[in-house]
Amino acid sequence: MSFFKKDPALEAGQALYAAAVEQARMPALYEVFGTPDTVEGRFEQVAMHVYLILRRLKGDEPGARKVGQKLFDVMFDNMDDSLRELGVGDMSIGRKIRTMAGNFYGRVAVYEDALGSNASEDDLAKALGRNIFEDEHAVSVEPLSDYVRMAAAFIEEQPVARIVGGIVRFPQILKHEQQTA
Repeated sequence: MSFFKKDPALEAGQALYAAAVEQARMPALYEVFGTPDTVEGRFEQVAMHVYLILRRLKGDEPGARKVGQKLFDVMFDNMDDSLRELGVGDMSIGRKIRTMAGNFYGRVAVYEDALGSNASEDDLAKALGRNIFEDEHAVSVEPLSDYVRMAAAFIEEQPVARIVGGIVRFPQILKHEQQTA
């Protein structure tokens, strides 16, 4: 008999976060699309991939909001752990996490607008350019923008119930996309 009840939403959030991190670590995102291979660049990729999952979890589907909140919590618990491993002092961790959460919410709002039906084609590229490359006109921002649109559509096609269960798939970055980047 177990004294600790498992939390399916937490387990799903952990699995979804692991999937987002795995995709965010894909070498093509750095080698081909030019994402800076820095702490900040990796944060940007993780944030973007978590956002894509959260975007699919919006709505009234059973359990979606709870799993989305757990995914967010897992992400920032991991960020807290990572900052501690990097040697950030206990006194400043809370402030840094609040700043990161604010940055994340800002990105979510911008990406959501940029993927919305009223957005122009270049809104997403500009948002990614500002956030990832610190330059809206970075050379590799268009191919990355195409990838993000493809990933959003790919995730949108997956059943919410499956994602609520902790299973999400991201598109593979194909060789021909890498050659055109």
